[in-house]
Amino acid sequence: MELRHFRYFVAVAEHGSFSGAARTLRVAQSAISEQLTNMEREIGVAMFLRSTRRTALTSAGELFLIEARRVLAAADHAIEVAQQTHRGELGTLRIGFFAGGMGVDFPSLIQTFRKKYPGVRLSLVEMISTLQWVALREGKIDVGFSRRLEPEFRSDLKSEVIQQDAIVAILPKNHPILKGSKPGSPCRIDLRDLANEPFVLSSRETSPAVFDKVIELCSEAGFSPRIASISSVWSSVVLMVQAGEGISLLPLNQQQFRTPDLAFCPLKAKNAFVEFVMTWHTKRDSNLIRSFRELVRQRSVR
Repeated sequence: MELRHFRYFVAVAEHGSFSGAARTLRVAQSAISEQLTNMEREIGVAMFLRSTRRTALTSAGELFLIEARRVLAAADHAIEVAQQTHRGELGTLRIGFFAGGMGVDFPSLIQTFRKKYPGVRLSLVEMISTLQWVALREGKIDVGFSRRLEPEFRSDLKSEVIQQDAIVAILPKNHPILKGSKPGSPCRIDLRDLANEPFVLSSRETSPAVFDKVIELCSEAGFSPRIASISSVWSSVVLMVQAGEGISLLPLNQQQFRTPDLAFCPLKAKNAFVEFVMTWHTKRDSNLIRSFRELVRQRSVR
């Protein structure tokens, strides 16, 4: 039995005649009659009481009509689900992010996407950039928010710059270089003035783009940083600066402003920034991922 048998049956039942069903379905009356006769023969039960005036349903036919409508509704729903999935309106989207780099107002972005696509289930996974790239390659997440891709991942993954995050110098507020600075006024640092300072850096293993940028900036300023300590997360770096282990260079993170005993000073170097990018796998792209990317583009600040 095929779906057309159910559609023919429901049409005849609702019109009370084969001719009425034929006009609605735009199918020859003889074809409908033949198909429904075959259906009755296959089921082994008479569904219609046929007469020259009107075609009525048997008691079995009346109950079969209820189930036939359910079958057709389920089929229509299945078609709609497939179409919505194809349009990127249904499915599951797994997003990787790291807490130190959510410059696109991440919570609001997620809330907006959920409202716009209520049929999509979002799964948020916090992980450092390097782990995101591995997860994207292995199909464990669909979209990532990370730093610039390392060369070894660029053949499989594609990225799009969302914004450029400024690198700032993080110093104790009582640091000698800040003497004479007016409270509340922005302090701009020339890196050459920090050449003799001990540095606390974010590790290259967890944040290669940031580590490499710090080394690059110091090299352009004419020195190699004297590394006193290395940590895997920015919060630990900030904690070490607070403890007097040294100064640091990190991408500006709004959460850092909650540290009142530290100063976060912009650098005078024009290239003192790292890229914040959205990444995805080139071979696993979909309309759902494209819908999410489009929303990110609309809300990003370049």
